[in-house]
Amino acid sequence: MKKVVTFGEIMLRLSPPGFLRFSQTNNFDVVYGGGESNVAVSLANYGVPVDFVTRLPKNDIGECTLMEMRKRGVNTQNIIFGGDRLGIYFLETGAVSRGSKVVYDRANSAISEIKLGMIDWEQVFDGAEWFHWTGITPAISQSAADVCLEAVKAASKLGITISTDLNYRAKLWKYGVEPEVIMTELTSYCDIILGNEEDAEKHFGIKPEGLDITTQGHDVKADAFLSVCEQMIKKFPKAKKVITTLRGSISASHNTWAGVLYDGKTMFQSPQYQITDIVDRVGGGDSFMGGLIYGLLQYPEDDQNALNFAVAASCLKHTIKGDANLVTVEEVKKLMRGDASGRVAR
Repeated sequence: MKKVVTFGEIMLRLSPPGFLRFSQTNNFDVVYGGGESNVAVSLANYGVPVDFVTRLPKNDIGECTLMEMRKRGVNTQNIIFGGDRLGIYFLETGAVSRGSKVVYDRANSAISEIKLGMIDWEQVFDGAEWFHWTGITPAISQSAADVCLEAVKAASKLGITISTDLNYRAKLWKYGVEPEVIMTELTSYCDIILGNEEDAEKHFGIKPEGLDITTQGHDVKADAFLSVCEQMIKKFPKAKKVITTLRGSISASHNTWAGVLYDGKTMFQSPQYQITDIVDRVGGGDSFMGGLIYGLLQYPEDDQNALNFAVAASCLKHTIKGDANLVTVEEVKKLMRGDASGRVAR
């Protein structure tokens, strides 16, 4: 199997232990994570050769970040160094009726100041068959958006499959450019597009017919998103598949979880899981994307199986503390077979 390349920002995550609020804690748990790095870790766990590309400060925190990625089996040889700091985000984990909360401290991070020409994309893509980016990266800064465009153009020229997780972030996109302008050009190069109803509306003004996303309950109907998928395929003719996750939020601790995949003709729908005691939902979408890439590479003629793998993988992620999904292929397949007992393996 040829390698997958992901590109984006990795940050230092600081969280109060357990379910403490910011105002209650005197210390923070440390985790490293980000949309594209989380996808890379998932793929490495599944045995897929994967490179993560980013820009890190040349200091002890940058070195700790490298160590974390290497520990997970991700190749870091194409990471470049520069800038003064690693971005930070603080996470307060919610429970029951209290939602989680994120505070960003990522201004002037190393990757936000990345410039065109700093990365040799032809070298990075040597031996690669897949490139993945998310909508978070171009939201960081104009220069990060420029480099992301540089990357997708290089990947497209080489005939590499390109995927994106649209990942709209309301707290980003602060540098004066409308997201639709940048995201439309970037997404036009993509073969695989993942995004939920909010991503489609906020980035492209595409709305699901017959569904008010501001009032949706926990019973999310897959059929309601067919119109979104059809509109996305029409807007981005290069896209071969449009996928969305279906999260029903009953509470911060109890979600329903499923997904749909549309290939331009057929809408595939996964089983729905009840995640009743969420440990950590951050990185859920990234774990879905990692599972989806693996599934599409492993089952290229079986979209249903690829989708089912992605949903099961990301369901398991909700049981794991931290940003990244640390499950194996066999653990995912066990859940796909219907074994959700959680019994001790002896």
